[in-house]
Amino acid sequence: MKFINILIVCFLPLFCAAQSGQAIPTESKPFILGYIDEIQSVVLAEKRILNIYLPEGYQPADTTRYAVVYLLDGSQDEDFIHVVGLYQFNNFSWINRVPKSIIVGIANVDRKRDFTYPTTITKDKERYKTTGKSAQFMAFLEKELQPYIEKKYKTNGSKTIIGQSLGGLLATEILLKKPTLFNQYIIISPSLWWDNGSLLAQESAIFSDTFHTSTKVYIGVGKEGLTPGDNPRVMEVDANLLADKLKASKSQYLQVHFDYLPQENHGTITHQAIFNALRLLNPEP
Repeated sequence: MKFINILIVCFLPLFCAAQSGQAIPTESKPFILGYIDEIQSVVLAEKRILNIYLPEGYQPADTTRYAVVYLLDGSQDEDFIHVVGLYQFNNFSWINRVPKSIIVGIANVDRKRDFTYPTTITKDKERYKTTGKSAQFMAFLEKELQPYIEKKYKTNGSKTIIGQSLGGLLATEILLKKPTLFNQYIIISPSLWWDNGSLLAQESAIFSDTFHTSTKVYIGVGKEGLTPGDNPRVMEVDANLLADKLKASKSQYLQVHFDYLPQENHGTITHQAIFNALRLLNPEP
């Protein structure tokens, strides 16, 4: 397995010098944010890149074990760096809002393929030709990625998934179809318009009073308006419908938080929503 440092040179003059073609002084030192790992997936028939953040104090030799956060859209040029910053900030001793966590950023190969289930809408099949393989990606998460992380790193059984847009659609599908795969779900601006909102009609064990697994759900949505496609829906309305359906569950073990962020849109919401989610899912005692 490759295991490569992610390096950031965090000194602005050096960055500017590099951009202008000047040589970076040899005495400069790299800032190590995390590591790049790889896993060969049999289910997906491809190699997947994982960006890994290990919390301060992580030592392979000691007995401390850590929660794991699985971040969809977790490439270096997507959400990995700023989400790591949110968790690191909330770990400061004077804040201490969230447990120290391992962040697993799952880099994308084809997010439309991985994050969507098959659609019945003919024009969407034509527009997005690779879509509809979320079942394979969920099998990858369950049968390959989680066992790999739990074997290689010091985990404690707490598992969070974060997904926005199509990633939010996938996180919602997992919540409804395989709810025990994670115990915390941070779902942001979910693309529930896919297949004309059919996921909103999905039955789930999570609605029953026999569901006894403690599960926390955050749903955040901004002022986002009409969705794509020939049957446009209102994203805020769909997110509200999902939250209302979950809140109507007969299970006493399901905790749901709905968060409307009118100052954010589909492109800006992720960072603020995750910050809010960490506060709502981890209230002060």
